[in-house]
Amino acid sequence: MSAPQAELPFSPAAERNAPHILAQLRQWLPSQAQVLEVASGTGQHAAHFSAAEPGWHWQPTDLDAAMLPVIAARCAGLPNVAAPLPLDVLAPALTHDAGSLDAVLCANMLHIAPWACTPALMQLAARLLKPGGLLLTYGPYRVDGEPLAPSNAAFDVDLKSRNAAWGLRSLAQVQAEAGAAGLQFVQRTAMPANNLLLVWRR
Repeated sequence: MSAPQAELPFSPAAERNAPHILAQLRQWLPSQAQVLEVASGTGQHAAHFSAAEPGWHWQPTDLDAAMLPVIAARCAGLPNVAAPLPLDVLAPALTHDAGSLDAVLCANMLHIAPWACTPALMQLAARLLKPGGLLLTYGPYRVDGEPLAPSNAAFDVDLKSRNAAWGLRSLAQVQAEAGAAGLQFVQRTAMPANNLLLVWRR
């Protein structure tokens, strides 16, 4: 028997940013779409977005096997959400066909993962997306020539104190890796709390 929703792990940040990300997704995605979410975490985004758009067929994933039953419990009753799958972008074992997805979404992972996960994500998205399909990432970044918000600077210090391989990524370096994987940068959108939503097209 699954745990009641109130007992599941909960991310206040995911709850706050979900409506803002949803508004962007609605601008970019068709009403019927096959979407892979990388690093679904607590499953709050998967539940929020798929409930709001029944035509989006959502595939949640996470590196942490302990989160998979959490995601499943949170998305229980949503027929357009597939059973969550384990996913390590450094060694992906997904069975999805190449060129089968309309979109890949990755929120708040790149800065809480080793740098190698950034090019790995880009290569995975380039392989799985249909021609014209979109990779969307959300989170804080360092942008050349622009001052780093004090809250983001403090967050970067905190991340690096927890794991030296973590930290805010350079937007230019992320764009370079995406380009090397064959993805075309389309748009950068400023989001609340000094985050950015970035969009690439295959």
